[in-house]
Amino acid sequence: MVRSFRVNTGPARAACLAIASMLLVAGGTAIAGTGTLPHSGPPARRGPATPPAPVSNVVAPFSPTGVSISLAEVASGFSKPVLVTHANDGSGRVFVVEQTGTIRIVKDGTVLATPFLSLATSISTGGEQGLLGLAFHPSFKTNGKFYVNLTLGNGNTAINEYRVTTNPDHADWRTGRRILTIAQPYANHNGGHLAFGPDGFLYIATGDGGSAGDPGNRAQSLSTLLGKLLRIDVNGTSGTRNYRIPASNPFVGRTGLDEIWSYGLRNPWRFSFDRATGHLWIGDVGQGAWEEIDRGTSVTPARGINFGWRVLEGRHCFNPRTGCSTSGKRAPLVEYAHAVTGEDNCSVTGGYVYRGAQVPLQGAYLFGDYCSGRIWAIDHAATSPAVPTLMLDTTYNISSFGEDEAGEMYVADLGGGRIYRIVATAV
Repeated sequence: MVRSFRVNTGPARAACLAIASMLLVAGGTAIAGTGTLPHSGPPARRGPATPPAPVSNVVAPFSPTGVSISLAEVASGFSKPVLVTHANDGSGRVFVVEQTGTIRIVKDGTVLATPFLSLATSISTGGEQGLLGLAFHPSFKTNGKFYVNLTLGNGNTAINEYRVTTNPDHADWRTGRRILTIAQPYANHNGGHLAFGPDGFLYIATGDGGSAGDPGNRAQSLSTLLGKLLRIDVNGTSGTRNYRIPASNPFVGRTGLDEIWSYGLRNPWRFSFDRATGHLWIGDVGQGAWEEIDRGTSVTPARGINFGWRVLEGRHCFNPRTGCSTSGKRAPLVEYAHAVTGEDNCSVTGGYVYRGAQVPLQGAYLFGDYCSGRIWAIDHAATSPAVPTLMLDTTYNISSFGEDEAGEMYVADLGGGRIYRIVATAV
């Protein structure tokens, strides 16, 4: 079934706002390792075990003129779907992460009855907690390893490694190994996404620790892993760490925790890498007025960058006591307001640059808003500040975008428990 929606700026959807706290304020137990986080000692200097594939920087621009998009339902019956992804193993399978603790497989258009992995008894759920992220190792096809981001029963964030069994459609929770644990002072703003970059390292998004207004100023502090994008090497251990520190991380040998790649983030719920250029895109959820999209490129990389929170919300002053200086801070590529002419935006859901087979969408970065259900697009090479084009207005709670192996893009509807594929038409 293909569904399209008229673009409009009608009245706010109150029912949507009632469940917006998922992003706004947006089993088994046998895990080896303690997940402790010492931050001393010399950095490891070995790189990833599998060299990343080269990427091309020559990509045609995207123009929204004459392009219409719609959504084709792929599968339904999910329990709070929060991520759609693939294993890059040639199987063509699509993996759907359910916030309630299960990873399910869509294979040849059918949702398999047996979950790929169930961690429902190992996590805390409700609000913004639960099973939040999934990333397959670049060498998953040969080593069977994948990684999840979840909140434990005590509310702390954990990054765990698991392995697939001899059945490629099933993983055993007993293979679990704790990679990293991050204490959470509040129940909200857990970030939740993780992904392997084109450099082969694992990137992990963390929120500012929660509450409202970042009361601990954690996003600006380099002595905490909260409010950050982290970068680690999971292909080995170092001392008591169940991972290694890439020597090229910006705070190695300087003041600041070695794991930090960039900082000044409030709740980077979803981020992605452009598979053609390697550029980094972050959707950072705002406080009460502004949502933002941040970008790191080869020309303006995100390495060591301060994205501004809690001094700034988007491009605007948030905490006047700090003086609201923009010095040393990266302004967002895109910002949009919560309430403009009656619009009911509230929580950005970062997306992907489209690299599939549908020519009209090539080079478009698509993202959306959880509350309003709107989907926008900008050219992947847009200059800052960029003004996005509204492509579609839906009634869905857009919790995540996703890609399959071929680069086709998907949308997850948290409230309806459905997954949709994005379809483009030249008009």
